[in-house]
Amino acid sequence: MEKPRLVASDVDGTLLSPLERLTDRTIDVVGRAVDDGVPVLLVSGRPPRWIPAVAEQAGLTGYAVCANGAVLYDIGDDRVLDVHGLLDPVLLNDVAEALEHALPGCRLAAERIGRSAIDPDVQHFVIEPHYSNPWGDGEGSTAPRAEILGHPAVKLLVSHGRMTSDEMARAARAALGGAVDITFSSGGGLIELAARGVTKATGLAEVGRRLGVDAEHTIAFGDMPNDLEMLRWAGHGVAVANAHPDVLDAADEVTAPNSEDGVAQVLERWF
Repeated sequence: MEKPRLVASDVDGTLLSPLERLTDRTIDVVGRAVDDGVPVLLVSGRPPRWIPAVAEQAGLTGYAVCANGAVLYDIGDDRVLDVHGLLDPVLLNDVAEALEHALPGCRLAAERIGRSAIDPDVQHFVIEPHYSNPWGDGEGSTAPRAEILGHPAVKLLVSHGRMTSDEMARAARAALGGAVDITFSSGGGLIELAARGVTKATGLAEVGRRLGVDAEHTIAFGDMPNDLEMLRWAGHGVAVANAHPDVLDAADEVTAPNSEDGVAQVLERWF
């Protein structure tokens, strides 16, 4: 493609190294792109509160698409600009009931959103007892299931200690049909549920509209199934070599793995 007018990248497993840091090489090329007037957009399953640490390393102060497309966040102003497709308590309870039959023994968590990355008036992340996070970060306030399902959420997370994420996603899709969007960003027994039609692609498209950049002039990078729609939407979708097989198949190009600065290797063609 010609020099892109918008760069969009997943964070974990793609832009970050396996040590969950940005390398000097990646920081340098991101800075050159921004200096050239090309926005670099973080598009992540992460909630807003997990974005500033990465953005600060990269020197980014613009938009970030969070929670797999459900939240548009302004990094510099620390402000949530838009929220799409909240899961209401009625839907959450219906989904949880279906999942109990499809994934016996699963545990639930809910991601909620406020006006900023950390809003003192919002309990951002609530988890059931024995909910297991593959990242092992120990985050979350433990609550009974009724509390988890009793408030609107931007994302419902479902963990299972004896299944892979692929297995969970297949079973959940069979049980729920198109009632919600089901994806995952880790293979370690965790799936992520959003309102129907909410994906990284819809979040990226919104930013494109705000910036006046269409899909044809956008390049996107990713590694996991929650990146699929984004890579397909972008004019040029790039998978890192360590990506999930479905992502490798869907990408227009496969670059080096995140351990070898795969994103930077592509961006260095123009910046």
